[in-house]
Amino acid sequence: MVEPANPHALTGLDGRLLVIYDGCCGFCNGWVRWFLKRDGRDRLRFAPSESPVVAELLARHGFGELAPSTIFVAEAAGSSGERLLTRSNAVIAIFRELSGGWPFAARMLQLIPRALRDFGYDRIAAVRYRIAGRYSSCPVPTAEERGHFL
Repeated sequence: MVEPANPHALTGLDGRLLVIYDGCCGFCNGWVRWFLKRDGRDRLRFAPSESPVVAELLARHGFGELAPSTIFVAEAAGSSGERLLTRSNAVIAIFRELSGGWPFAARMLQLIPRALRDFGYDRIAAVRYRIAGRYSSCPVPTAEERGHFL
């Protein structure tokens, strides 16, 4: 059973996407840093899947032990219209919010059938610890990054 988290933890998102990632994964942390550098419109917030607030959100959508094995994006988190995207759909949603040519890249990726996109995503996810290692605990964001994390 998931312990109730702070009910106000998701209220400060103001329409931003909540990116949920494996906080102990070096590969995932690298991507979060990459997303932060390209989030020129301040549209993203981040939370590791190990967070109690995230555990509650994932439980509402029927996800439990799967959480660390994939990326999630919560749209309208904490509201009645809350929606959870996974795997390649989550990555596409993130790309849509980035500065530069990334929204165009999102549209191009969306032309690929989801089953094929998710197959590619799953192949990378299966070897992500071998690619960039695993932390014993979630890295602490820098002072400059802290406002982008729950």
